[in-house]
Amino acid sequence: MTTAQLELNEELFSTLAEISQDENLMRKAVKSLKRILSKAQKDDPTLMTKEEFFARIEEASKGPSLRFDSVDELDKYIRSL
Repeated sequence: MTTAQLELNEELFSTLAEISQDENLMRKAVKSLKRILSKAQKDDPTLMTKEEFFARIEEASKGPSLRFDSVDELDKYIRSL
């Protein structure tokens, strides 16, 4: 973990320790954290089930494929997109 992550982690748990003294605040915090997590998961286009992953691989194998003899050729192709 980076220093910034460690500081955020410390701040989060410090704040949670304060909130834990009040049941109503705890309920609100839990509800908010679940909402944040749910939104983050919905926004991530890379999240998929195992079945979706293999379906995408199967679909991709049906289409045209490209092969590059060098990293430079690959780089040139990617930059042209």
